[in-house]
Amino acid sequence: MPAEALSALRRELDGLERRAGRLEGLAEALTRDHHLARRELLAVRAFLDMAPLAQARLEELSRDLFGELMEEVESNLTHAVREILGQDRKVVSRREVKGGKFHINLEIENQGQAEDILHGQGGSVCNILSVGLRLIGLAQLDPDLHRRFLVLDEQDCWLRPELVPKFTRIIAAIGEKLGLQVLYISHHPVDSFYGHASRVFQLVPSRESGVKVTVLGGMMPREAAEPAGTAPEESS
Repeated sequence: MPAEALSALRRELDGLERRAGRLEGLAEALTRDHHLARRELLAVRAFLDMAPLAQARLEELSRDLFGELMEEVESNLTHAVREILGQDRKVVSRREVKGGKFHINLEIENQGQAEDILHGQGGSVCNILSVGLRLIGLAQLDPDLHRRFLVLDEQDCWLRPELVPKFTRIIAAIGEKLGLQVLYISHHPVDSFYGHASRVFQLVPSRESGVKVTVLGGMMPREAAEPAGTAPEESS
């Protein structure tokens, strides 16, 4: 074989050997990537297999955690309803997890029968529960980030007049216990608030100033609340 042909074959062989080396390196890299991808796939499959169990456990823990909290909420709201209305009604909560979120529905039981909260007792139950939930919610907030101040605007609108003093007494007691400042606005006669509010403001229409504000002492006796024959005015 001529020397030139032999030299050409050697150069071709060297090129093939270099190419083979590069292919071997690429094969090793692809093998490593394949093993890594397989490990990751197995880990993902293991996580997916575990996810339903973890989700079930989280839901169980959530039920336990919120269950203890809601039992206390149910007890407090039931006490308020019975204290104000003087009737044997019970507040109960229905708890469930939907779409990974915890849902709570409040209901009223009257002698074991479900009662519409929004319309039960002419809406008075709704009055009581809405205030109770606001007080409880505000009490859970960080006092360093949220001022412990609550405005209740005509939250007694559906209560019978004779029930309003009981309602305000409980609000005052809870507010004092939880360290909350409560601004209570009402159209009921001002004597409903004496003995329970630290200060009572009476607002009456005035042709001169638009509204006349009279500051009344919250602890005044009920007999001094309104002169005989005077129509009830807005109070807060």
